[in-house]
Amino acid sequence: MKSFGHLAHGARLERMHASPLWQGEGFRNQYPIAAGLRDASVPMPSLRDLLWPGGRRVPRAPLPALDPRAAWLHAPQSGLRATWLGHSTVLLEVDGWRVLTDPVWGPRASPLIGVGPKRFQPVPVALRELPAVDAIVVSHDHYDHLDYPTIKALARSNVPFVTSLGVGAHLQAWGIAPERIHELDWWESWTVPNTGLTITAAPSQHFSGRTLKTRNSTLWSSMVVRGPRHAVFFSGDTGLSGEYAAIRARLGPFDLALLEVGAYYPAWGDMHLGPDHALQALALLGHPPLLPVHWGTFALALHDWDQPAERLLELAPHAGVHLVMPRLGEAVQPAQAERVRPWWRQGAAPAAAPPPAAEPAPPLTPEQVARLDWPGD
Repeated sequence: MKSFGHLAHGARLERMHASPLWQGEGFRNQYPIAAGLRDASVPMPSLRDLLWPGGRRVPRAPLPALDPRAAWLHAPQSGLRATWLGHSTVLLEVDGWRVLTDPVWGPRASPLIGVGPKRFQPVPVALRELPAVDAIVVSHDHYDHLDYPTIKALARSNVPFVTSLGVGAHLQAWGIAPERIHELDWWESWTVPNTGLTITAAPSQHFSGRTLKTRNSTLWSSMVVRGPRHAVFFSGDTGLSGEYAAIRARLGPFDLALLEVGAYYPAWGDMHLGPDHALQALALLGHPPLLPVHWGTFALALHDWDQPAERLLELAPHAGVHLVMPRLGEAVQPAQAERVRPWWRQGAAPAAAPPPAAEPAPPLTPEQVARLDWPGD
């Protein structure tokens, strides 16, 4: 199936093999995992659990959504604006230019037409109605971040793609011209022509692959978008890592952080943040405003669909966090964002009884952070 993607070969594969992150037959996470991130005693969810969500894993009603096209006609006064379009898809407006992150317009996060996690509701704006963008960022090749029908549609444009090593093999096989593809190793940068934007790939703690046989055959990255005045950090998918401190030191400061907060599970704690660990990552990044992503769109884990948002709302006041939680399609300037109103409760079914408040995850100690930090130059 074309949606499974293609493996790299030739010069692309040679460049991947030259990366210090390539070991043996694939890419590997390079740094130690903090104790307590992964609970190995918790059984992995079954395939049935993941493919056929029950309980409160899906909203009972459509979520509030706005049409952002009118807002996009006017430049943001502050110079920085973000429009969350669902999951990890965000249209960033940075100092007069636009960058789209992990574009997914398809109905399912799956290679199959009728099987797999189904989108809760359509994207609030059609792909063809997007304004012209200057670059598209793809963090890694999982189905909920790299969507075959979306890429096929984008192949008709001339916008450049910035992605992780090896992911370009999928893009090129799906119709993206090779000269439009810019693949980065960690800490490598690419400057978008005719703009003041620089995009840099940075470390993350995750994995890749579109089939069981292609696991870790491409690299995964976080991404930093920097303009003349503003910078945005985009986590892609990741577990908590002391490398966030190194990212702040080398690429910060940041005016906005897009951090994944959903689709977490105790046995995946080293590969996904969840809300508790997202706030710890935010602290390592220097406490920029936080726009949470990777939630409210697909049922990819076993928690209630709105649990990440509710947990963030509970923790933020105690952590001194500037939360930016716009409705789907709402164009928001972090510097002007108002206090969060829990708009998502319009799509929430009432619980039988309120659950007891959970204790915050213990933060990494300075010693743990020191052991995890990316070594200096």
